[in-house]
Amino acid sequence: MNEPRLNLPELTVSELSTALKRTIEDAYGYVRVRGELGKVSYHGNGHVYFDLKDDRACIAGVIWRSTALRIQLRLEAGLEVVVTGRLTTYPGRSQYQIIVETLEPAGIGALMALLEERKRKLAAEGLFDEARKQLLPFLPTIVGVVTSPTGAVIRDILHRLADRFPRRVLLWPVKVQGEGSAAEIAAAIDGFNALPERESAFLPPRPDLIIVARGGGSLEDLWPFNEEIVVRAAAASLIPLISAVGHETDVTLIDFAADRRAPTPTAAAEMAVPVRTELLLDIDSLSRRALACWRRNQDARWAELRSASRALPKAEEVLALPRQRLDHAAAGFDRALRTNAHVHHVRFSRIAGRLNDRLLGANIERRRERYGSLSSRLRAGIAANLAVYRNRIGQERERVVAFGERGRRAMRQLIAVRTSRAERGGELLAAFSYRGVLARGFALVRDAKGRPLRTAATITAGMPLEIEFSDGRIGARAENGAAVDGPSAASKPRARRAGTSGQGDLF
Repeated sequence: MNEPRLNLPELTVSELSTALKRTIEDAYGYVRVRGELGKVSYHGNGHVYFDLKDDRACIAGVIWRSTALRIQLRLEAGLEVVVTGRLTTYPGRSQYQIIVETLEPAGIGALMALLEERKRKLAAEGLFDEARKQLLPFLPTIVGVVTSPTGAVIRDILHRLADRFPRRVLLWPVKVQGEGSAAEIAAAIDGFNALPERESAFLPPRPDLIIVARGGGSLEDLWPFNEEIVVRAAAASLIPLISAVGHETDVTLIDFAADRRAPTPTAAAEMAVPVRTELLLDIDSLSRRALACWRRNQDARWAELRSASRALPKAEEVLALPRQRLDHAAAGFDRALRTNAHVHHVRFSRIAGRLNDRLLGANIERRRERYGSLSSRLRAGIAANLAVYRNRIGQERERVVAFGERGRRAMRQLIAVRTSRAERGGELLAAFSYRGVLARGFALVRDAKGRPLRTAATITAGMPLEIEFSDGRIGARAENGAAVDGPSAASKPRARRAGTSGQGDLF
């Protein structure tokens, strides 16, 4: 068994950690390491902590905030990268770590692998389904464009729209590459969807179509359009969206989520609106075809009408038989009228022969006797009912008189109660009225607008005043804290000075 070496120098933990830190930093000043990202943690202060590993080892890594802002790629577990930095130790955890100064993907293959993995994930969620894609409007009134305001893309889109069919364009300026560009693009798409349908005093109206555009570039330059936040915003847009990112060979994930993909921004403008001149030519052609069709239809109707008119008989032929029947009927009308009158005369003569004066007189006598009997019965009934009605009228008259007397008594009592109440109210009003205070020797001061002044602090020099006493009002003007008579003082009683009465000087 080896004996302990008591002659070795004794070190503290901090001294040993410092010595190890100095040794590692001297031996490995700057290193370039390739590996796969393990656990990645974005801290709230902007620093990034991660594990860099391969199949046999793992090392901790730190990216300070100033360096993280320059890295355009969002770090995720499983991404193969190449980092350059300083190797050091962290005594608090007894571990060594690399302070990263540069970070880049290990190759295009790594980015493509990450892109394919993200594509499979979003496709599994149904964001790329054709069934959820919307149809583009035939002629949008307002076109919203999400792109950089300083690039050539917006100029190409505006120029192409002006050539084909001028439309109103709303530009939402964003960064199309770099840190924070993906969040700005997603916010622009959501912002267009949040606009009101009608224009207000503060906000423009919602566009009918959105174009997300960017010029060509490398895979790293176009990477913001592969971020999940942008793809999900495009898929959730209620406004039809055209993706025009890069050139014809460039493909990003927003192309799969958009309702239509355009190979270039210029092609997106061509998809957005039709050609105005072609529409005018189509309308002119359709109008000429419609007019020609109407004329052919009219000519066919005229031909049918002429054929039908030739097949119809003449008016004289149609009316000949009815006209002959009318002539025969008119010829026998006078004879039929005389025959009819003779028949009725004979019938009336037979009826008159049946009537004689004796039968008529007996009938009249019976009617007279009957009417006389009815008249006597009617007079007797009227006399009996008249006595009953007279008794009822007398009773009702007595009730009316009694009700009138009761009403007069109630009215007198009500008037007395109301008079007493009015007198008590008048006494209470007189007790609370300020005029009673004025009668006791006080005065009320008002300003030029008639508002009462309660404190001397509210009165300024030269201020016109109105003073009310119990027997009238006078005008006055404030001067150096003392009141002087105003223009209306000559016609009103003058206020008494201090010492002449118990009132005293008001000011």
